[in-house]
Amino acid sequence: MKQAHFTTVDLVAALAVVTIWGLNFVAMKFALHDFTPFQLGAARFAVAALPLVFFIRPPRLHWKWVVLFGLLQGLGQFGFLFMALKVGMTAALASVLAQTQLFFTAIFSFVLLRERATRALQAGMLLAALGLVCFAMNYLAPHLDSARATTALGFVLSLGAAAMWAGSNIVARKAQQATPQFDALAFVVWSSLVPIVPFIALTLVFDDGAMRWEYLAQWRTVPLRTWFAIAYLGWAATIVGYGLWTNLLKRHAANRVAPFGLGVPVIGLAAGMLVLGEAVTAWQWGGIALVIAALVCVVFGDPYLNKIRGNIYLTNPK
Repeated sequence: MKQAHFTTVDLVAALAVVTIWGLNFVAMKFALHDFTPFQLGAARFAVAALPLVFFIRPPRLHWKWVVLFGLLQGLGQFGFLFMALKVGMTAALASVLAQTQLFFTAIFSFVLLRERATRALQAGMLLAALGLVCFAMNYLAPHLDSARATTALGFVLSLGAAAMWAGSNIVARKAQQATPQFDALAFVVWSSLVPIVPFIALTLVFDDGAMRWEYLAQWRTVPLRTWFAIAYLGWAATIVGYGLWTNLLKRHAANRVAPFGLGVPVIGLAAGMLVLGEAVTAWQWGGIALVIAALVCVVFGDPYLNKIRGNIYLTNPK
């Protein structure tokens, strides 16, 4: 049963999720000091899945949804994201660009599910497109901003990660339609098993010196900070974050929970600048402002328009 108001516990849980997910990008940067993107992918999902798969029963739905979700959200989203952070993307900007998944989801929903975009979503997509133009200008006209700390490849890979996240949203939606009562936490835990072997295969094929991990001495050289970052990515960001978020969605309407997601890029930006000392250029600030404005438009636009329509109807019911 949906509750009308947030309790203190609910509010603390929502703020905890926003903080955990915002700091997630800084943890990725730390882990990538000692692991390649493919190695980090394998480690992240191994930690997320183990040992929970021994205590949580498999979700009661067709396995194709588990495999598809694991490939898109695990191998696709985080494979692209880890590569972006490695080749040239700051944690601060990655946290903002990740939110464009909302607009990729809208596009995929229209093409695959025939869902029409609302006026607020259309306006938000226009603002987001203008924001992406600002980000692109940072590479098309770099002489206008010499403090550039990212690369065009990192930018494209970040958008690829957002698109993969959107694809996993479509899979989750289709799974929900096929089996409405499936356990979301079990779905996340068991789907985390899917990308582990593909990530290991990719590291064996593409990473130089991958076989050195056969030796225990190599594992001992990894700093404690990196192991903490991996544990944070696997347990805090995945299990705790998604668990709390899913519980909130079960207790409250989605339009009351979703606005808290706007805090993720804010925390990500602040953490990237304060913890990692990352710089943000003028073009990037413009893109950030437009993307956040687009998110605000999508989250609050439809309720606002519906309220206006209701007032107009009450004033002139004919």
